[in-house]
Amino acid sequence: MNWPTWDQAAIAAALSGLLALALRRRDLDGWRAAVGQAATEFAIIAGLYSVWRVARKLPLAQDEGAVDRARQIVDLEHTLHLPTELSLQQWFLEHDTLARLANTYYATLHVPMLLGFLVWLFVRHREHFARWRNALAILTGFCLVIRFIRVAPPRFLGDLGYVDLSTRYGLNIYGPVGTGVSDQFAAMPSIHVGWAAVVSFGVVAASTSRWRWLALLHVVLTIIVVSATGNHWWMDGIVAIALLGVALRIDTVVRRRRVAVLGGPPAEEPAGSVDEVLSASG
Repeated sequence: MNWPTWDQAAIAAALSGLLALALRRRDLDGWRAAVGQAATEFAIIAGLYSVWRVARKLPLAQDEGAVDRARQIVDLEHTLHLPTELSLQQWFLEHDTLARLANTYYATLHVPMLLGFLVWLFVRHREHFARWRNALAILTGFCLVIRFIRVAPPRFLGDLGYVDLSTRYGLNIYGPVGTGVSDQFAAMPSIHVGWAAVVSFGVVAASTSRWRWLALLHVVLTIIVVSATGNHWWMDGIVAIALLGVALRIDTVVRRRRVAVLGGPPAEEPAGSVDEVLSASG
């Protein structure tokens, strides 16, 4: 699967930034002003994507110890009495259709769902956009830093019985170690789960529909799928959601400090924020 390269994203960010600057110099309203705002946000997101793609190429991480750390996670999850990913995977493998669906879900949906969420948020709930864009950027930044502590996914522990579902059903987004879109030894934390949490909790926080709670199915299904396919441990997802909570708290603190410095009404968290969702679920 071919995703945009870092230089393609950088060019797109630069062009969008120039368009945003050109439109900002004029007194515009209506759809032209909306185009300028959209160009600004696209430039930011494309720039962050470019940085993400560059960061995974940095020769700072060593693969040594990745499998040992994976075994340590197995021991920790056993101590915490978490269900084993292996039993989940074996259950999926007994149901061929579900295994194929899980493999397809993992390989194809996390980026389109995130992009669709950002577009929906910008068009329908723009007052929430900056908060969730910031949380997404901070969360992804955390993942980029933590990736230098190498952790192998379950599919590398074949001696324990794990298999890589993509070898059976195709749609391999990784390929040989060191190739592909994503880093195979950056299982901790799960960016799949982190981005899915942004989508699910963001919809719950921004929408007023009584059906908004169904959006939580995306993060729940993602947690199940990443484990069933042998790509992540339960702890990878737990840590990703915890980091999203930290990212949202950072955004709130920065907003309040800006208000304190610049003046204006007190900064309030949006009603139904994900902080409340996390607190209720905890």
